Amino acid sequence: MFNEEVLMAKRMPNTQLKDLVDESGLTYAALASAVRAVAAECGTVLRTSKSSIAHWISGMPPTGDTGRFLAVALTREVGRPLTLRDLGLPAGCETDDVGLSITDDPLEALMPIWRGDLDRRRFLSGAAYSVAAAVLPLEHVTDIASRAAKARTGARVGHADVAAVRDMVSMFAVMDERHGGQHGRSALVQYLMSDVATLCRGRFSSEDDHRHMLSAAAVGVHQAGWRAYDGGEQGLAQRYYLQSYALARESQITGHDAFVMRTMSQQGMKLHRAEHCLSLAASAVDKVRGRVDAQTEALFAVTHAHALAGASHRQEAVRELERASTALDAAAGDAVPFWALSWGPPAATVRSRTAKVFETLGDRPRAAAMYGAAARSRPPGTYARIVALDLVAQAELQAAEGSIEQACATWGRAMDHMDGVQSRRTRKAMDNMRRSLSHFRIRGLTSAIELDERARDFLGNRR
Repeated sequence: MFNEEVLMAKRMPNTQLKDLVDESGLTYAALASAVRAVAAECGTVLRTSKSSIAHWISGMPPTGDTGRFLAVALTREVGRPLTLRDLGLPAGCETDDVGLSITDDPLEALMPIWRGDLDRRRFLSGAAYSVAAAVLPLEHVTDIASRAAKARTGARVGHADVAAVRDMVSMFAVMDERHGGQHGRSALVQYLMSDVATLCRGRFSSEDDHRHMLSAAAVGVHQAGWRAYDGGEQGLAQRYYLQSYALARESQITGHDAFVMRTMSQQGMKLHRAEHCLSLAASAVDKVRGRVDAQTEALFAVTHAHALAGASHRQEAVRELERASTALDAAAGDAVPFWALSWGPPAATVRSRTAKVFETLGDRPRAAAMYGAAARSRPPGTYARIVALDLVAQAELQAAEGSIEQACATWGRAMDHMDGVQSRRTRKAMDNMRRSLSHFRIRGLTSAIELDERARDFLGNRR
């Protein structure tokens, strides 16, 4: 039988942990007290002592959730977010399963995602979209407990800090829509990983400020997912969406977690993975019905309509479209929540999604008209990528209906909005356009020839 001294002798000292303890300036007894305090905030009673700290530094890792409590305690003292890996403790392997879960600590789950994104790690950039993971929010709608008592760091965090994060996330969103998802992408991830993660684990002036900070963080993580989506990295986007959902759920801000479910439904539909899309959209709209402003409710209703159309429930889809339209007409200028403005003015977003519903239902003329209306609904000079893609969709439908001259004119307007936009989707749209025009170019149609030359130059300048 090996005694404890023999077991400890076989372990290597944890120098990473020792260095962080030294940096914190805490004695072993003070750190043990801090770990117990963090555990108590999370509803767990520990008997951690200074001997426990000595054992961990000698190489014997803590068990259960104690390592996470230790990471939080040290995070408070050193003023930056620390993961289990930073402490030299086991944190699982970097595999395709990274981020494909909803855990008790979404910030911990996000750390390897953020680092992999910044390093352009292959295991994340090439990760596959998971149908199994798409069902996770549905499983957690009713049984995720509140995680309001969280780690606290450094100085107190208040309303001004929440406003600052919202302003910064909004700035990144404007950059994204004007210039594409790859402009400033690393800067956004770095900001989330350092500033926002630390603020979320701060000591808050009020619980309301804490909730709104978590919600603001969820919006930022959602935007990181959107940028990955725009770059064609669907698996990475899904991982961001899952953790955005976890943060939104933790914030307990009415409707925010449902909004992320709505996004996940749309991603599944875009990828032609119908599994769970209708359930996600239906669950999301049920969660907000009568609990948010009319414009926001319209956003949920139109996504539900799209999912219904994709599932061949034509009559139900049309009824949901009517409900979305009625909600927009009834909107009395109520303030739209920050988290619901990810794609700009709700009216334009509803029109764009309505066009997709009509397209799914096979009504090309109405779909084309609605795409055009969506593009016109956005303020001039804003949301360049969305406007361009709505016009591309309109042009494709016009071409499918035989109106090739009209389609060329619409494609031309779409390209007017693409200058300076770095987006895989806009490049793909131009490749598709050239294929669609090839027949007419061969026949000598002037508008097709001129547009193809312009598209060729556009693509050549973005290689």
